[in-house]
Amino acid sequence: MTARDESSEPTMGEVRLAAMNLLARREHARDELRTKLLKRFGSEGERVKTVDQALARLEEQGLQSDERFTEAFVTARERQGKGPLRIAQELRQKGVLDSLVSLYLDEGDERWWDLANEVRRKRFGDAPVETPKEKARQARFLQYRGFSHEQAREAIANAPRHP
Repeated sequence: MTARDESSEPTMGEVRLAAMNLLARREHARDELRTKLLKRFGSEGERVKTVDQALARLEEQGLQSDERFTEAFVTARERQGKGPLRIAQELRQKGVLDSLVSLYLDEGDERWWDLANEVRRKRFGDAPVETPKEKARQARFLQYRGFSHEQAREAIANAPRHP
């Protein structure tokens, strides 16, 4: 690969190749990909226009998709034991539209309640939750992971009781 003169405008092909290399590693949200490309190629005048045109073309061809990114991101974070509130926040930081976030993250979905139970059990075991201090500690942990107050409360309530 030859070194490119930084003062020359990037070609559509160069921007496309850089974008494809990033997309080959993992899915990216459009805004996330745009930020990376502008960082690489510069954010002055024609460079921005070239990057935006390349991204529009990739989207038209189905090579970049915020929907596909969102689905993959939610699945990966769910496997990590993250709750819907945390995942939604991370998606918004990556520039995913709220309408798309709400399409893939229904906080009332039973799987989030089950995941909160599983995450609590994995972190704290099956020992009974005996003190208010311990309940508060577990609730803070679950809320930090992105579960709602209600999901955390329910997961703690489902913990084994002292006989």
